[in-house]
Amino acid sequence: MINEEKVILMTRMASYEEGKGKRDIRIMHYFRGDFIGFQMLKSIIAVTVAFLAVFAAYVFYNFEPLMQEVYKMDLMAFGKNVITLYLCVAGGYSVISYAVYAHKYSKAKKGLRTYFANLKRLVGMYDK
Repeated sequence: MINEEKVILMTRMASYEEGKGKRDIRIMHYFRGDFIGFQMLKSIIAVTVAFLAVFAAYVFYNFEPLMQEVYKMDLMAFGKNVITLYLCVAGGYSVISYAVYAHKYSKAKKGLRTYFANLKRLVGMYDK
């Protein structure tokens, strides 16, 4: 006789394994600090590349006025302003990325905890 409760539970677990479960298992291979740190490192590299691209576009767009003013402007102050702007953008992006990846980690942990609880429940059904 087919136990409908077992079938429903097994179907739900198989659906999780094929969908979000793969991502959650991949995330849970890391410790929390390692996962968040690695993702933040990737985010910092991405924001650095994006900042350099936007800065290069700004320089190319304003190339003529910059070349006319290059001897009159304080290059040290300009460099400090660019570095300060980069640090603000990178810092803000780091805070956002920390929050996002900490949430992803806790969500994956919760999903796997539910999965393992369902697995124990299924084993208990087979033991009966």
